[in-house]
Order: sequence, then structure tokens, then C-alpha cells
Amino acid sequence: MITRAIDLLGRVPLSLHQLLFRLAVAGVFLRAGVTKIASWEPTVALFRDEYRVPVLPPELAATMSATFELGCSVLILVGLATRIATLPLLAMIATIQLFVYPQAWSEHLVWGSILLFLLTRGAGSISLDHVIANAFGARARSVGAQAFTR
Repeated sequence: MITRAIDLLGRVPLSLHQLLFRLAVAGVFLRAGVTKIASWEPTVALFRDEYRVPVLPPELAATMSATFELGCSVLILVGLATRIATLPLLAMIATIQLFVYPQAWSEHLVWGSILLFLLTRGAGSISLDHVIANAFGARARSVGAQAFTR
């Protein structure tokens, strides 16, 4: 019975995990980005007074943060350029972990693990990345077949 249950669990498609991971991590960062742009002056003050990101002026750090949180979250949510969209968010997590909230490592580890999984495995078959790859793959096969028959 246990073997059957383990076998059944092993049949859960990887693409389902990838979709759930995308929804989870995009939800976290999208909410943060929306909060930032909803109250911009307090956001800049937070970057100036509490976050104090090294090297970057607070206005630039806040703008970059909101841009990456919103833009990359939307891309990850729909599964478009997913691997590329994980990179700025991973960099943000590393920056926050190192310079802002080092005690929040458990949350950062969860988010970073999900993003690292999406970076290395992609968005899965329930994504625009998959649709585009299939469309280009079909087109490339068609072009290749035409060239071969000439």
C-alpha cells in the first residue's frame, strides 16, 4: 500500500510543480511591488532610512526593486522568459539577505530555492515558454524538412 502511494505521488507531473512554484513566488514579489508603487514616498523613505542598500541611491534602489518585482513576477506568472526573469529576483534576495534582513534567511531560502528550481528546470509545459518553444520547434522542423526535400 505504501509502495502504491509512493508510486502514485511519483506520477504527479513536474509541470504541475513548476506552475505552483511560479504562482507562489510571483505572488510574493508581485504583492511587494504593488505595495511599493501604491505608496511611493514611504517606499523611498524605507529604502533611505531602513534598507540602506549599499552603493545605490534610495530612489534608484526603490525604482529597480519595484520594476523587478512587478516585471519579473508577471513574466514568471505567465511563464514567459522565466529563466531570465528569475535572475533579478535572485539578486534581490541575495542583496536583502546580505545587507538588509540577514535574520530572514529561512524565507529567503524558500524563495531562492523556488527561483533556483525555475532557473534550472524552466517554467514547465503549462507556460508561454513551452508554447513558444513548441511553435518554433514545429517551424524549425518544417523548414528543415523543406530544405531536406529540395
